Amino acid sequence: MTLTETETVPGPARRALRAPGVRMGCLALLVAAVACADLFAGRGVTPEGVREVLLGGGDPTAEHIVLQLRLPRLLVALVAGACLGVAGLVLQSALRNPLAGPEVTGVTPGAVLGAVAATGLGLAGWESPTAVVVAACLGGFAGAGLLWLLAGREAGDPEQTAVYGVLVSAVLAGLTAVVLLVAPGELGSVVQWLIGSAEGRVWQHWNLLWPWAAFWGAAAWLLAGPLTLLRCGDEQASAAGLATGRGRGAALVCAVALTAGAVSAVGALGFVGLLVPHLALAVFGADLRITLPGAALLGATVVCGADAAAQLLSRLLATALDADRLTLPVGALTTFVGAGLLMVVARRRADER
Repeated sequence: MTLTETETVPGPARRALRAPGVRMGCLALLVAAVACADLFAGRGVTPEGVREVLLGGGDPTAEHIVLQLRLPRLLVALVAGACLGVAGLVLQSALRNPLAGPEVTGVTPGAVLGAVAATGLGLAGWESPTAVVVAACLGGFAGAGLLWLLAGREAGDPEQTAVYGVLVSAVLAGLTAVVLLVAPGELGSVVQWLIGSAEGRVWQHWNLLWPWAAFWGAAAWLLAGPLTLLRCGDEQASAAGLATGRGRGAALVCAVALTAGAVSAVGALGFVGLLVPHLALAVFGADLRITLPGAALLGATVVCGADAAAQLLSRLLATALDADRLTLPVGALTTFVGAGLLMVVARRRADER
């Protein structure tokens, strides 16, 4: 009997080949679990009522809440998280900087500034997703462009890029504060962009987000080879025949587009694009052909799980404080938990040194 190519591989090596697929499958199951938790965690309909609606029953009010509010909110949270996870990994690989998340490279602050400025000028609003996507993209590309101009020839230097990224992010955050001072009446409508929230997402947001995410996510995956070379350094990438300037520019375009799409949908979710890539590399390794889809699944898991936790905590706090309208934004939760994890990682690395 002729053995297949896989059967000729020794047992341990064959198990190693299967490991990424097993991990990806386990992660997909985790995504499904947090999605179910997010669907059942909200207020207004009991878990039993949600089950009845999903089985084709339930009263009209419960059906509207589940199918027109909770389901699109769930899907938007999943895709926005996937966008941020992939964008963070692309940025960190292209800039060879483990701290080059969208939050500290001017991309997220620029996207937020674009959305806030458009809202203040009356050109967009939280209820007009198309205008917000355009405004957030323009702001995100402006922020990335400003970083690129300041870094100049030092764009390949991770340390210098990080310094300029923090500077650009601080400037853009200051401009956002100025816009809020000029148009204080818009504060209520933009605070969700500043903190990050999946509340109020409807099918219109989903219909705009998923094609955008699918296109730019596929583009990022096609850049897996050049990104892997860029992670090794410009000299090694050039020796391998890669035009580093073009490769890095294409990667940044993908990262900015993915970040802008996520920000336009759920606002500025802190630390997702910064920490998820580290987790993806730890789980899936340095082969970005596998790690990029893994980062997407991990980002979706983190944001959707955080949204489920935020809804559950909102229910508990509303009951304890007798405040029916109390809502905990998912961005507050990701920022709080992400900051704690970042301090733990930084302390551990300091101890290792």
